[in-house]
Amino acid sequence: MPSFNYKALAAKGGVQSGLIDAGDRSEALRLLERRGLQPVSLQQVSADSAARTKEKAAKKKVAPKAKPTVQAKSDSADSSGQLKLKRPEVVLFTEELSDMLSAGLQLEPALKAMENRQELGGLKEVAQRIRNEVRDGTNFSVALKRVSPSFGPLYCSLAAAGEASGALDTILKRQAHYLKTLAELQSRLILAMIYPAFLVCAGIGVSVVFVTVLIPQLTQLIESAPGGKLPLPIQVLVNVSDHLGAYWYVYLILLVAGGLFFKAWKDNEENRPTWDRVKLTLPLAGPVISSRFFVQFLETMANLVGNGLPLLRALELARDATLNLSLRGALNEVIDQVGDGRALSKAMVRTGKFPALLIDMVSVGEQTGKIDLSMRRAAERYDKELNKDLNRIMALIMPTILIIMALMIGTMAYLMINAIFQTIGNLSGRH
Repeated sequence: MPSFNYKALAAKGGVQSGLIDAGDRSEALRLLERRGLQPVSLQQVSADSAARTKEKAAKKKVAPKAKPTVQAKSDSADSSGQLKLKRPEVVLFTEELSDMLSAGLQLEPALKAMENRQELGGLKEVAQRIRNEVRDGTNFSVALKRVSPSFGPLYCSLAAAGEASGALDTILKRQAHYLKTLAELQSRLILAMIYPAFLVCAGIGVSVVFVTVLIPQLTQLIESAPGGKLPLPIQVLVNVSDHLGAYWYVYLILLVAGGLFFKAWKDNEENRPTWDRVKLTLPLAGPVISSRFFVQFLETMANLVGNGLPLLRALELARDATLNLSLRGALNEVIDQVGDGRALSKAMVRTGKFPALLIDMVSVGEQTGKIDLSMRRAAERYDKELNKDLNRIMALIMPTILIIMALMIGTMAYLMINAIFQTIGNLSGRH
């Protein structure tokens, strides 16, 4: 009976490979479907190759299980034994592994090579633990989740997609690029906020001096003058200052309590869809979140479809890699409609979540039969738009803060100078 070498997706999302005996290719597909496996590749092998594969599998079953070695707990490990990594370490691990996989190494030898590299430092233990998990039959994405919480759900979902499509090196390289872009953005944001933060602190200090020193002195000067009367704006400012001075701790408690309540509400699983929906409508952050989703979705789909994965399964993996629940709901609608036989571009139109330009490029890919290339070009285009949006936001931060501080301090200075001139005018009128 012919034998077929298969690679398939399990119901839980893992990747399985092995040998199956069947009368023909159709029967092999039916047998895999009964086992709950979705084939990614299925190739008939010769009788000699099948015999050697079965012999190796039999030896592996009877081989004595090696006694696990006890490792000393790392300083960076948490109470559960998982290793915590900094973002630069995650980027370095991802880049090194993707380079080795691109050079032709298999996953386990690549991890073994990382263990032997002295310059990787603490990442050697991470590579060793992941390699031990992979050697015992655990999927790479699951091993990442078990070894370190620093990889995160998005990283693990993309790794699972790379395993399923056979493009793990490409997806890891793009993930490293994404992490470096995110780190660069945070670094630029911190640098850009240093001067505005200094201006805010200086403005708050000046305001405190105005309210606690200058305005009380001006008030005494005006009230001591014959017929002196505080102007209405100054009187309002004095009353507000006295009120805040007497009840500042109440407002501080309310502010802290409000922050804690908002965090608890936001972290509640029942409220996550609402909060994710609100984030997409925020004035500056909303377009950035949407653009980042489009870039990630298009890149992931291009890699998966380009490596031969069925469109429906590629959409499911792209959905699993989406953290925003509102956008994930839109992908669920697309998956349902594509499963019913509707074209991808038509399904995206019906959700109302995707821009017209993106849908047009996907439609062109469907018509030409090169949907992966169309999605990759669309991803590059939206990546450029995302960089423009980020640069625009960074450019708006400085003038916005300057205008706010100028209005706040300028208003108080104007009120004080106006009160002084009004008092001088009253005195001159009496004389």
